Amino acid sequence: MGLTYSYATYLRPRRVARLLGQLAGLAPPEYGAQPTEIILPGGERLVVPFRSQAAPGEPVDASDGSAFELDTSLMFEPDEALVEYARDYGPAAEPDGRVQIGYVYASVRFSSHLHPGYAEVDCWAATSGMSRLFARSPSIRRTFTGIAASSGGVCCLFDTGDGGPAQVCWMADEAIRGTVPDPWYPDRDALVAGWPDPG
Repeated sequence: MGLTYSYATYLRPRRVARLLGQLAGLAPPEYGAQPTEIILPGGERLVVPFRSQAAPGEPVDASDGSAFELDTSLMFEPDEALVEYARDYGPAAEPDGRVQIGYVYASVRFSSHLHPGYAEVDCWAATSGMSRLFARSPSIRRTFTGIAASSGGVCCLFDTGDGGPAQVCWMADEAIRGTVPDPWYPDRDALVAGWPDPG
């Protein structure tokens, strides 16, 4: 079984649309995936340039809070790890230097595993090579931390999915470098205890 590293952002459910808009802004120019209309809880609709995993080409009806997954391709500012990845796996960098990575799978849950009052948007790598890139690239970390910040996330975790410590990238309105467990967050319950009331 391959590596499945991911960046997960936790935020109030009503802010999921803002985060998806941030991801859509990272899509490559003229991205070939068929756009997907998403109906969110409360009836808000948005269109993203990504393919639905469940029914490509069909609207995603998450108005009842159902979870869904998207196949995304995202652009990142270059750094050494990304330039090396593009050289080995392609495609070539864009004229502005940004590097396209995809598929990055995005799983959206309106009631997260850590706290039922918070949504979770988990962006995870499709291959072991991409997982290693997620771990090595400061640009990818900055991008997902920035998305957490600009969408109103309360926390962003980098998780290797193997039961090992998760890295805390964003917490309490600031970028940080910590792990769970550590002296500050001995377990995930302690991490969640610091989040504000989602109401």
